[in-house]
Amino acid sequence: MPTLCEPSVSVPEYVVTMEDTLEFAKRIHAGKRQLPLALRLIQNTGVRKRHIVQPIEETLRHPGFEERNRRYEIESKKRCPEVIERALKNADIVPYDIDAIVYVSCTGFLMPSLTAWLINNLGFRSDTRQIPIAQLGCAAGGAAINRAHDFCLAHPGSNVLIVSCELCSLCYQPDDDGVGSLLSDGLFGDAVAAAVVRGSGGTGIALERNASYLIPNTEEWISYAVRSTGFHFQLDRRVPGTMEPLAPVLRNLVTTHGWDIGNLDFYIIHAGGPRILDDLSRFLDVDRKMFRHSWATLTEYGNIASAVVLDALRRLFEEDTSMPGATGIVAGFGPGITAEMAVGSWTVGAPRRTD
Repeated sequence: MPTLCEPSVSVPEYVVTMEDTLEFAKRIHAGKRQLPLALRLIQNTGVRKRHIVQPIEETLRHPGFEERNRRYEIESKKRCPEVIERALKNADIVPYDIDAIVYVSCTGFLMPSLTAWLINNLGFRSDTRQIPIAQLGCAAGGAAINRAHDFCLAHPGSNVLIVSCELCSLCYQPDDDGVGSLLSDGLFGDAVAAAVVRGSGGTGIALERNASYLIPNTEEWISYAVRSTGFHFQLDRRVPGTMEPLAPVLRNLVTTHGWDIGNLDFYIIHAGGPRILDDLSRFLDVDRKMFRHSWATLTEYGNIASAVVLDALRRLFEEDTSMPGATGIVAGFGPGITAEMAVGSWTVGAPRRTD
């Protein structure tokens, strides 16, 4: 059974606190009609600090889409290798053992995908399959896990590397002053994450079932407007209420698997914002504390898009309280409105490498 091993996560060195965010918003968007509401919403996110790839003064300037995308390429090539190396070590394998790379990101664009650069520069085999996913936003972390699971089922014994590189600060648009845009300016952070799904062996979550779900007619609720200045994030005010229709979907997945959604041992949930977590806790009748790993990610890093589920999972590993057979769910939510969900149980495998 494919096993999702311990992730590796890295955040950039530049830090923006909640207080910094409010001060910059007041200064840059002074006099804008939507600003008071946006400030209240930002304060309610619970995000204490975020990490970004540039000093805040550089982030607040817009040098143009070409320069922003060039910075994305530089930073992704700079920051991904170390994170990948740690993820491979956590899974007790080497680059040659990887059969496919799933690369997820919605904050920059490269063609060929960064997967080609990784294969050429980090020792992966030339026949490594490339699976880049660019348009699932925050749901892409869950989708990456699910596509890795699917690949291992289709190709028994294979190993898949997942890489998430989200540099959300490079999408900041100083001229956007809608509530959704202003809220995102105080919510999203930057991070790089990686994890391995091993086709056999390994310690972590034995992936047993996965599913996808699209809420009908909500494709405009989370979106990018692609303009000459780059990606402009658009967020509908109805998005925070999406857990009401998605909670039964999660419940059905777990019930179909023969488990009780209210009685699992761990919950790795996308931390899109505080209401997402609070509502899901209420609709599933799960103690809020069971989402502690997602809350910690939101508080310390903000919404780091597709990397959220990998960071929350990292925290589960570091807590080191899981027992063999412990049951749980991983769920990511994003544009569409899309949910990507997986259920599995904790397993402890013997090391594969002998060197």
